[in-house]
Amino acid sequence: MEKELVIATFNRHKLEEIQAILPALRLRALAEFPGAEPAQEDGATLEENASKKALAAARFTGLWALADDTGLEVDALGGAPGVRSARFAGETAGAAENNALLLARLAGVPPEKRSARFACVVALASPDGEVSLARGTLEGRIAAAPSGANGFGYDPLFEVGAGPGTLAELSSAQKNVLSHRARALAGIAPLLTKL
Repeated sequence: MEKELVIATFNRHKLEEIQAILPALRLRALAEFPGAEPAQEDGATLEENASKKALAAARFTGLWALADDTGLEVDALGGAPGVRSARFAGETAGAAENNALLLARLAGVPPEKRSARFACVVALASPDGEVSLARGTLEGRIAAAPSGANGFGYDPLFEVGAGPGTLAELSSAQKNVLSHRARALAGIAPLLTKL
């Protein structure tokens, strides 16, 4: 029997990325379940938000559930936007607004001072409330302007490693090997045998 896992997301890009990283599992988005609603992301940490989302999805569906919370931590901004990355420019802001605000806050900051990292925490929750966590990070820096058409969120601004090139310039396959989400999922993968 094929293993099934609920992904606590309403974001199809995130679901597609996780499916590519975990091809052996049948993933179902929480959005597929009538009456399901996104959990409130009001935690003070990525760990709190990921746990809250996974637990809510597992309890609602009666199935094992996986959730993640990701934050972009920019050193020149004291770690901001961090846990508020998705809402950096406001509760209803989208990627374009968040990216524009990030660039505005970094105006005048030289490239060597634009170090940043993506941090991703994944939470795996059982229907009975057991939660396990794993964290993955990806170091890089913030570009002066967006570049690339792949990816989502801050990907067009996040330059990977020492060379030029943003996450949005990588193919999905390349990104899924080195991303913060892939690293966090690799950390939780041994626990997926419980399903």
